[in-house]
Formats: sequence, C-alpha cells, structure tokens
Amino acid sequence: MKTSRFVSFLKNGISLVLVAGLLLGLSLISSCAAPSAPTTPASPTTTTPLTPSPTPTAKHPSIIRHTDTFPANIDPAIGTDGVAGRSQINMYDTLVFPTKTGDYQPWVATKWTVSDDGLVWTFDIRPGIKFHNGDELTAEDVVYSMNRLIAIGEGWGYIFRPLIKETKALEKYKVQFTLNHGFGPFLDSLVRLYIVNSKLVQANTKPDGKYGENGDYGVEWMQTHDAGSGPYMLKEIKREEHVLMVKFPDFWNGWDPNAPEACEEITIMDPSTLKAEMARRNLEISDYAQTWETYQALSKIQGIKVVSFLEGGMWMIMLNTKKPPTDDVHFRRALAYCIDYDTVINTIFPGSLLAEGPVASNTPGHSANLPKFNLDLEKAREELAQSPYADQLDKYPVELAWVSEVPDEEKVALLIQANAQKLGIKVEVKKIPWLTVVESAVSPETTPNATVVLASPAYGDAGVFLEMRYHSRATGVWSQLEWLQDSEIDSLIDDALITVDRDERYQKYAKIQEKLVDLCPSIWLCQQVMLNAYQAAYVDWYTANGQACPLMHYNHYYHDFKVYPDKVPAP
Repeated sequence: MKTSRFVSFLKNGISLVLVAGLLLGLSLISSCAAPSAPTTPASPTTTTPLTPSPTPTAKHPSIIRHTDTFPANIDPAIGTDGVAGRSQINMYDTLVFPTKTGDYQPWVATKWTVSDDGLVWTFDIRPGIKFHNGDELTAEDVVYSMNRLIAIGEGWGYIFRPLIKETKALEKYKVQFTLNHGFGPFLDSLVRLYIVNSKLVQANTKPDGKYGENGDYGVEWMQTHDAGSGPYMLKEIKREEHVLMVKFPDFWNGWDPNAPEACEEITIMDPSTLKAEMARRNLEISDYAQTWETYQALSKIQGIKVVSFLEGGMWMIMLNTKKPPTDDVHFRRALAYCIDYDTVINTIFPGSLLAEGPVASNTPGHSANLPKFNLDLEKAREELAQSPYADQLDKYPVELAWVSEVPDEEKVALLIQANAQKLGIKVEVKKIPWLTVVESAVSPETTPNATVVLASPAYGDAGVFLEMRYHSRATGVWSQLEWLQDSEIDSLIDDALITVDRDERYQKYAKIQEKLVDLCPSIWLCQQVMLNAYQAAYVDWYTANGQACPLMHYNHYYHDFKVYPDKVPAP
C-alpha cells in the first residue's frame, strides 16, 4: 500500500493545525442528530498555508482513513459517486441536514417558509458561517451555487435543472427559490445543494469556457481545490489515488476534542493488502466492496469489528434497453428469471434483503405490493420464446460487465451466465474498472448489455431514485445504464414529483414501480446491507452505535467520529 499522505506529512515535519481554544466540546452525537448552536470563531482563517503545530505526542495519528473507489470528482457540481459524495459532505455545507429517520433539519438555514401554492421557498441563513478562506457565507453564495449547479448540468444538477425558475438573495442572510411547478420533496432535495464560495470560485474561473460570461465556471480549478465551509478542508488530492482533508478550526458547529484531525479517502486495495494495513492500524475503515470472506478475516483481528447498516442502496443488473438483444422486454425478463436470488442474499451478499422492485424498502415511497422475479428456468424459456432473438441467440451474445473493484460482483455475473447458458443464451462476462463504467455511460452504443451496479437514492424519497434511474433527462451517467428513455415513464415521474400531497405522491410512485417491473429494464437483486470493517478499539463511529443515516455518504461524516490514539492496540 502507498503510505498515507497524512503520515507522509508528519514524517516531513508538517503536522495538522491544532486549535485547542476552539475545541469547545460542542459536537453532534451523530450525523443524524440535531445541530449544536453555532460557535464564534476565535479568529478568521486566511488563505495562507496551514501553520505547523507541534508533533502530536500520540504514537498514532488522529485520523480516519477509508478505502474508496476512484477517480475523485470532488466538485459538488460534478461528482456523485462514493468518493465524491463522502468528500463533498465533509468539505461543504448544505441548507438542511439529514436525520437518521430520513427527515431534514436546519443547518446553514435556520428556518424557512413556503407559499401556499408551494412555489416559493424562503430560507433564513445562519450569520457568521465562514468559508475555509475566511469569507463569510451569505445568501449570494447560495444563489451562485444553485445557478452554477444548474448551468453545468452534471452531478446533482438533474434534480434542480427542470425545477428552479429563479434563485435570488432578498437580503444578506435570506435567499428565495421560485419553482417552475410544485415539487413535493423540494426540502429533501436541498441536501444535495452544496454551497460554494462564490468569490473564490469566480476568482479561479477561466474566461474561456462553455458557460458564457461565467467562462468555465471554475470547473477545472474545482477538481483539485475546495471552496467550502464544511468541517474539513482539502489538503491534498491525487484524483486517481487519494483525497486528504484536514480539520477546519473555525467550523461554525464546533468540535469535540476527540474528533479526527484529518480524514483521507484512499484507493481501494486488494484484500490481502487491506487486511495487512488494517492489522497494522494504517487504515480505520474498509470500503463496502470486499468479499464476505475478507470481512470474516478482518473481524478476527484484535480490535476490529464489522458493522452493517442500510443506506437505501440496491444491487442490480442494469440492462441496456437500446442494444440488442436486451432491447427486447421478453429477453430481459428471461434473464431476470435466470437469477438464483437466494444465493445472492445468502451467499454472495450475506445479510442483504431480497429486492422488492426498483426501490429499497426503507426508502419513503417504496411499494411493497409488486410482482417479483425468482429463479424459474421454465418461465425464462416461455419469455425467451416470445423474443425476436429466440432463433438467433448465437448472433447476439450478452456482454455482462462487473466492476473490478467489487469482487463479489463477479459471482453475480457467473451465476447468471451459468443459468442463461441452459437457455442457449451466451453471456460474455467482462471485468472492467469503475472508471470504464463511468466512461461507457455516455451513449447506448458504448454501454454494455448488462452491468452489475450498486445505486442509492440521492435523498430520502422514492421519486428522486426513480428519476435518477429511469427518467430520460438522467441518461448519460453511470446511474442509468438502461437508457430507458420511455416517454410514459418520464411523464409519470414528472407528474408524481410535482404532487405536494405526500400520500397522493406515494400512490403515483407505486404506479411507476408497477410499470417498471413490467418493462424489466433492470434485474433488481437485493437491498444491500452495507458492510464496513472498522477499528472499534480506538474509533467511535456513530453508525456502529445504532445511529445509521439512511442517506448514502452521510454515514461517513467524519466530524462526528471520535478517535482515541492512546487506545490503539499494540501490533
């Protein structure tokens, strides 16, 4: 394993800033707890380099190091995957913050009002919040962040692009959003509006770019810098290897004395290296993508525990509906009947829950009364007989890709390959890196027939998951390798999302889920129980203490971790 950058800095005589006077004991019990009262920074931060502090007396650094998938796209207007999301929530603030029940609470916004027609939302901004360079966060920064996200149109932009009519600052600490139409989960969606320092981004914007007077909107600079106000600030990034963040002393919500001084996302390693580095206490948390056998081995190391939790994630096989032979619904259904789902949940992903359609059961708006696929080769043959490809299977092999960083996905691929072979369907299993999956998503022609993927909702509402997975405007990114592009599904999703009444909206979600099961654009395998091995001997992790947040990424909000270097077990 490459030496952690944090450790390298210590070896070079550069340690992290320790501001004892600011460690006021104000911390969140968990990322899903109510926010503490804001603290008044002792002095504003500056744009000068960090001042080295005395070398820590503890033999072990106060850090959380977590393995992850790369490359890192940390710009909050672009990245949405694991390393991007975990970096963004730690470097940036949002108007509201998720709770463990899937609701949202005040954060940068202290309160808000909504017009009777649901079209105008007004938020009061908490005064005194500092960006990492010392600038104060104001309503203008919220306006700029929303406009930038919509203009770039990547990342989480698909949520807001068809929705926002206007964003304006009414006062220094008051911002107003006017919507094009009603949107039931608007408050929920704001957890993905990461607020950037408008002055800093503008100062680093290249004049030549595709965004008119906004040039390149700072996109190039934001790939390797941060412009946030969150608890951690970027120290170093190598987009293919790691993201190192260090504590921001003036974070508005204060610090617990035992909060980690730094956090680092590191490239996923092979199982043997992972086990060795965790045994040496050079890693605090593993990624979720290891095999069951690896987790079992890690749990036998002194001081290490394996924690399981739900985030609304779904393991599935995304089927390209625009490429033969998976462009035919009967062929897709035949493949769905080739899966041994019991083996998936009991052997490949032990502890996972059987899928109940397109949406995880713990996501609000999930429909529990849907037809389900099961291993049934007779039904598979019946469906295949109705396919135009039934008599020419040799001409149409199925390219089934699995992500090389997630070894257990190969087991799923081989499982369907073996059963499909009994039907005369040739499945070509291909191992590809995550970066290739992302790159292949740009067109139906470059996207494989089938890809094993784990996907989670952007926030706690079934509608947004249905939108990101199956609406035409969300095509072209990894979260929709199906290329469904079905106008009826698009209309149903749009109609449901503008429905303010929650019960009525959920009924509409149920109808969409029924139609998707009939179309079978995906093979829904299981609801993933996330597994992470962590250093329980010296790390206090709220998720392991029953405080898991159902929203993806937010179980790695490092501000609320506690690290006790003096409790590190002897090698």
